[in-house]
Amino acid sequence: MRRLASVEGGRPASERGSPAHSERPRGDVDDQPARLWHITLSVAGRAVPLSDVRRALERLADDHPFLLTSRYAEDHAEIRYWEEARDLHDAAAVALRLWGEHRRTAKLPPWEIVGLEVIGRETYHQRISEGYGPPPAHPVGVHPF
Repeated sequence: MRRLASVEGGRPASERGSPAHSERPRGDVDDQPARLWHITLSVAGRAVPLSDVRRALERLADDHPFLLTSRYAEDHAEIRYWEEARDLHDAAAVALRLWGEHRRTAKLPPWEIVGLEVIGRETYHQRISEGYGPPPAHPVGVHPF
């Protein structure tokens, strides 16, 4: 499991540094088992040739082995994958850093994040079983919209 230095156990900012927080035993948060979170990250920006977008997303998939599937067009993309994290706050923080941290190595377009959905494994499976989950998944990999 990855640890995040910038997220203090997923606690709201109002609790960080408060006397109640400083008296709380450290084991409370750190001992929580990691859970799986389904991430959908949406990015968009200036149009880029489709072949460049595809190659960049393929490099991202190589850099980030948990990448499940990506869909793309000239001016936007959607990335879906599973993240292991202690809580939703940690999973969201990692997801929000994904695009920026891999921008240079994967040669990703200079797009901004325009959407993020983070749901627990149970919620993901409940949506699928009830028939209103994400669109049918393409095989794992990078695909045009």
